[in-house]
Amino acid sequence: MTGYEIKEQEERVILVGIALSENDLTDESLDELAELARTAKAAVVGRLVQGREKIHPTTYVGKGKLAELKELIWEREATGIICDDELSSVQLKNLEQELDCKIMDRTLLILDIFAVRAMSGEGKIQVELAQLKYRASRLTGLGASLSRLGGGIGTRGPGEKKLEMDRRLIRERISHLKAELKDVERHRELIRSRREDTPGKVAALVGYTSAGKSSIHNALTNAGIMEDEMLFSTLDTTTRVLPLEENREIFLTDTVGFIRKLPHHLVEAFKSTLEEAKYADVIIHVVDASNPQMEVQMHVVYETLRQLGVEGKPIVTLFNKQDVLAARKAEEGAADEALPVMRDVRADYTIKTSAKTGQGLDELKEALLEILRRDQILIERTYPFAEAGKVQRIRKSGQLLEEEYVEEGVRVKAYVPKEIYGRL
Repeated sequence: MTGYEIKEQEERVILVGIALSENDLTDESLDELAELARTAKAAVVGRLVQGREKIHPTTYVGKGKLAELKELIWEREATGIICDDELSSVQLKNLEQELDCKIMDRTLLILDIFAVRAMSGEGKIQVELAQLKYRASRLTGLGASLSRLGGGIGTRGPGEKKLEMDRRLIRERISHLKAELKDVERHRELIRSRREDTPGKVAALVGYTSAGKSSIHNALTNAGIMEDEMLFSTLDTTTRVLPLEENREIFLTDTVGFIRKLPHHLVEAFKSTLEEAKYADVIIHVVDASNPQMEVQMHVVYETLRQLGVEGKPIVTLFNKQDVLAARKAEEGAADEALPVMRDVRADYTIKTSAKTGQGLDELKEALLEILRRDQILIERTYPFAEAGKVQRIRKSGQLLEEEYVEEGVRVKAYVPKEIYGRL
């Protein structure tokens, strides 16, 4: 009996970007778009950049570049193009008619990766909701570009069975998903409120996608989170306990990676996940120190945190992947340098780390301990046995360093939160 293996045809894509000024980082943005395309299992066979004062409202690129793009698609045998900005339904429709190939944009590409990477129930709801909102606003413009029969980018994940739906059904499905998400958010709020009743503090790992957050999390807590070189390797939050010293620990939470040009509705869809940073006591900002675009990526993180309303929290910045940086400098024959000097590093502590070698992880734990002790007062006193309940309160809300039963009562040495000090 002869067996047949059905393989999904590899998509061959050309990347298209618009440079709106001389100092525009379009080439760097297209490098990142190429990485996204590779993550979505597409082969990048060319790129085209046009310098314009503004994006063409109906065809994204100008008439001359459109003809050039058509020629490039034929020459490279491309199956589609990916534009570096979010396209309107008009732009989608016109480009499809002019180029007669699959038309995609950055948002669709990110959504496709999200669809594959989401594992939890909440993650899948968020992805499907974002996919439906994207498609609902472009229903007239999608045409054959997102036909189910075509397969590949934009047709995977929980949203694929919705492509044939009309607007009414999509609206109904969006309402249903929003209700489901509200239930999930209520459950998350309940967990957060319970967490507030316990003495444990929370540190949230944030950073640009692929900066090494999951690797740091795994190195510190053996959380077993998937880690690889692909963008958005993890979408779902994972929380584990990180012991800092005897009787002292902190909850460590991983969050979805940030990226430039992250569409607003994607931020909205993943808000409940991203808000782990908002409700955390400490922010650990993981930076890929080996990436030439490090400073740009840091500012993307700052801007996303600002959008989420994350302000006034202690920040520890980890300049991660020092092993990769050291290997590159050794190749170039360059000397190892101190931490980079930049105009705008928003951090209380800056530490050079490597999840692979363990460099800087003990220093990170020390920094976290120092931050936790800022809001605590060291007390040394003896409580009469009649006030033993206060000792129990210290055990629950503080850090009991020493406890000794003497004739007068219970002698304790402990760190206690400022808010309960007056009652002790």
